[in-house]
Amino acid sequence: MTQLPLRAQLASALGRTAATLSRATGRGDGSVIGGRVGLALEPDLLRKLAQDRKLALVSATNGKTTTTRLITSALQELGDVATNAFGANMPAGHVSALSSAKHAPYGVLEVDEKYLPEVINTTGAGVIVLMNLSRDQMDRAGEIWLLAQKWRRALAGKNTHVIANADDPLVAWGASTAARVTWVSAGQPWKEDSWCCPECGGPLDRKGMEYTPPGGHVPGMVTSRTAENDWACRECTFRRPEPSWILDDDAVIDPRRQRWVLDIQLPGRANRANAVVALATAETFGLPVQRALPRLREVTSVAGRYTTVQRDGRHARLLLAKNPAGWLEAFDVLDRSLPVILSVNAQGPDGRDTSWLWDVDYRVLRGRPVYVAGERRLDLALRLDVAGVPFQLADSFEQALAAQPPGKVDVIANYTAFQQIRSEFGRAV
Repeated sequence: MTQLPLRAQLASALGRTAATLSRATGRGDGSVIGGRVGLALEPDLLRKLAQDRKLALVSATNGKTTTTRLITSALQELGDVATNAFGANMPAGHVSALSSAKHAPYGVLEVDEKYLPEVINTTGAGVIVLMNLSRDQMDRAGEIWLLAQKWRRALAGKNTHVIANADDPLVAWGASTAARVTWVSAGQPWKEDSWCCPECGGPLDRKGMEYTPPGGHVPGMVTSRTAENDWACRECTFRRPEPSWILDDDAVIDPRRQRWVLDIQLPGRANRANAVVALATAETFGLPVQRALPRLREVTSVAGRYTTVQRDGRHARLLLAKNPAGWLEAFDVLDRSLPVILSVNAQGPDGRDTSWLWDVDYRVLRGRPVYVAGERRLDLALRLDVAGVPFQLADSFEQALAAQPPGKVDVIANYTAFQQIRSEFGRAV
């Protein structure tokens, strides 16, 4: 890699020192403060650190941290990879990530949806990964069609290769101006934010369809039914692009129509979708499925997600859900025989407005013990009461956990509530 200018070297070194001090004093993992110090000394530090690297940017409303980890694990087959493993997904976090692995030839960076256009322009990344868009933190991010519009503008005229989820109409629209797109059928279980065409505003039809490889069925090749994923506008020509990678239940079908079983350790349909996107991205870097897939199996938790922590004979599995789409994914992996603790805050990183709770169908929780904690537990309690879900209110997560009998319990928490729980158990990763 090209030697950094002296000023950039100094800024990078001081940023790493600040990050180390932050960790040593217990103030945080240093992934933000280190970048802020570096950018204060050299405002163009991110651009300089990104030079000469093969860089992928990963953005979505849900799943970007996990997908970033999966792609990083796969690309480690090729060499060292710089990444923001703890989810610091704005420019300060990107500077910290690249600075801490300054000689790594590869980089995989999770990017906040709102910051993606800026980071594309600054880093000149050659690969962009776009997975889903749904309403989240509306007091900060604004309407998601505006985000998709900004993505379109940022990708137009750029020499980038986009890996995009064809099943999400907003993502397909946002990616459609890119010079090259690899379309992935990763599914879209949460459809409530995309019933209208982003191109013309008309209604979207979601019709059943039989997926057949171009040229019709080929003996020995695999076909897949993707009826629930097809969509098309009634009033214009905008419709779902033809995917070359397909999530087919517990397997992925690659562009050569070969089927690979996704025996990954992360649970649920959403993580199988993340794995398909990761495999498509890895192949963009020249890494074939047969070499990438074993690397994906090595990922067992992501920044505390899916980790099981223990206290006084109670084994709590931690699940993160930040918005209605995320709660739907969390419900998919719940053990229906276990009690569940729900914890909701409404701090800055969560969004102050909790009205989104009314978009979540909590009736799936009926028939099991439910405990409610967090700063906005009363908001959640009212929502559960209206849904007819019996629950017990707890003043804190500690109280809710202590109320459980020895054994297993599932925990679903939104962002800051999740981080508070992680901190109590030593920020398990």
